[in-house]
Amino acid sequence: MELMITVAIIAILARIAYPSYQQYVLKSHRADAKTALLDLATRQERFFTLQNNYTSSPAALGYASGASFPLAIQSGTQSYYQMYVAVTGTAGASGTAAPGYSASAVPVSPQTADACGTYTINQLGVQNNTGTATGTTSAQCW
Repeated sequence: MELMITVAIIAILARIAYPSYQQYVLKSHRADAKTALLDLATRQERFFTLQNNYTSSPAALGYASGASFPLAIQSGTQSYYQMYVAVTGTAGASGTAAPGYSASAVPVSPQTADACGTYTINQLGVQNNTGTATGTTSAQCW
């Protein structure tokens, strides 16, 4: 009887604690995505300083040779986000838009359960989220 009560108490505690643990894990992976996007933005700005343009080549940004977008943002062997970059406009070409880029970190399984959705950043440093859960704002996610 005592053993059954002990097992029941442990089961109740586990049922309460597990969802909190899952949210903590999702939040920690969000930090990885934000860090990777901010690192990409820094690399883009360094490239822009030297070339007066942005690039969509991971090798030009200093990532490992042979890397290509989307880049996996992972912890251990599990991938949680895929990072993409789109370059717009070119420097010095008349009649074209000013150079710019937009980078995004798109969640992949199991991170798709996260309320913050896809993280984005552009050449102006504007940070945003798309696909967020109802009631979740970009300010809460960034």
